[in-house]
Amino acid sequence: MNVYYMNGAGNDFMVMDARGLSLNFSALAKQYCALSGADGFMAVDHSDKADFKLHFYNADGSRGEMCGNGARCICRFAYELGIAGETMTVDTDAGLVPGVRLDENQYRVQLNNPSMLDLSRKGDIAYAELGDPGVPHAVREFTGDLWASREALRAEMEALRHDPAFPKGANVNYYQVLGENEVRVLTFERGVEDFTLACGTGTGSVACVLHKTGRLPGGHLTAHNPGGTLGVKITGADGSVTSIELEGPTQIVRIYEM
Repeated sequence: MNVYYMNGAGNDFMVMDARGLSLNFSALAKQYCALSGADGFMAVDHSDKADFKLHFYNADGSRGEMCGNGARCICRFAYELGIAGETMTVDTDAGLVPGVRLDENQYRVQLNNPSMLDLSRKGDIAYAELGDPGVPHAVREFTGDLWASREALRAEMEALRHDPAFPKGANVNYYQVLGENEVRVLTFERGVEDFTLACGTGTGSVACVLHKTGRLPGGHLTAHNPGGTLGVKITGADGSVTSIELEGPTQIVRIYEM
């Protein structure tokens, strides 16, 4: 059995084809993520309503609703293994996610629209859930040098990850505005319990907050994460969100034979 070690803008995953197999994915997530230091584990399965089903688990073995960079990586995995063509639909716990291969490394997915978008859940902290059930995100603007402040922000962001204002727990996404339609993002991720190099649904949530507050002219966002740059395109009038497209790099780092 082959397990692929992949990353999308630095957000890394262990990925396997589990179609027709009965496996303990939670245990495998902990085992395989510990092997590579990955943020999450993904397994492809059969689906009766899409090209394939995505099972997503965090590194601690907890199941996640969806993962934006993971969805982009699983699209590449499915294309490389001949499971799907250049356009595909992924069945996730948060809903159906269309994906497309742009070139050898670049993939784009349409993230689930927000089922919840509260701009002031806790003071100046917004709360967004993408999909239903949604992936939970706490979103806050930071006015200093975000990446240089990473360790100084660790305790604050870790506390927010567990804050009772977010009953499902939350991925905590801070952003620094660099210019019109351009930000830096820093993420402390639920289930990893540490900073990650990128968060696709978190980047999408930042874009939703900026769009809702009228700060994303044209609906395009360039988001620099520590592991790479992601592009987001949002459509929707008067602050509404009718689609969120996430685009960025994918990489197959290594294939493990298990």
